[in-house]
Amino acid sequence: MIRHLVLFKLNEGVSRDDERVQAGVRAFEALKDEIPELTFWECAWNITDRPIAHDFAINSAVADADALKRYLEHPAHQAAAGQWRAFATWVIADYEFQGPAGA
Repeated sequence: MIRHLVLFKLNEGVSRDDERVQAGVRAFEALKDEIPELTFWECAWNITDRPIAHDFAINSAVADADALKRYLEHPAHQAAAGQWRAFATWVIADYEFQGPAGA
């Protein structure tokens, strides 16, 4: 399995309450029901207030590299990520792990 982690940092002057951000969150939340390759999906706001912390996180899993490619190329994922490009930057880590589906 492959874990796909993404940490988002809102751009300077952009708040969680910004309608663009709220629309972006809704778009990411909807992916769990739109992309069949996802075996695990969660996204949420960071709850700590530390200078090194990012603002929003996605933690997901797919079966293999082919499934990750299909997920990344899926139109719903492309549309959601495209929204975030306007107001945030992010870092990504993809790594293999052993575990049951949905872990």
